[in-house]
Amino acid sequence: MAVDPRGADLKRYLAEDPGGPVVMLNLLRFAEGGRERYAEYAAALEQTFLPKYGAEVVFAGNGSTALVAEDGQAWDAVVLVRYPSREAFLTMVSDPAYQEVTHLRTEALDEAVLQATVKWSPV
Repeated sequence: MAVDPRGADLKRYLAEDPGGPVVMLNLLRFAEGGRERYAEYAAALEQTFLPKYGAEVVFAGNGSTALVAEDGQAWDAVVLVRYPSREAFLTMVSDPAYQEVTHLRTEALDEAVLQATVKWSPV
């Protein structure tokens, strides 16, 4: 299973841009020893890249009891990161300095979901 966005994914992500901020939902399943590697990646993000691109962690938490899930569908962690725009996210992941640390995330994870979300306005 892929854990990093690919070129076609990023093109679709930009093409579907409704404008405004985006909150990226990260569902994470760690590889053996992955929590430690992910902590290194998260530290680099929080110290350098999130402030540089106007982003912030909205929530980060460990997975707990899965109430509505099949066996194997529970996640180890959930992270919500708010970016001022989809373009800000894309610029960050394209930054050569970011590319030097993204391997930590890749090595840390067995599986992941990275999904853009936008504010919901119920009818």
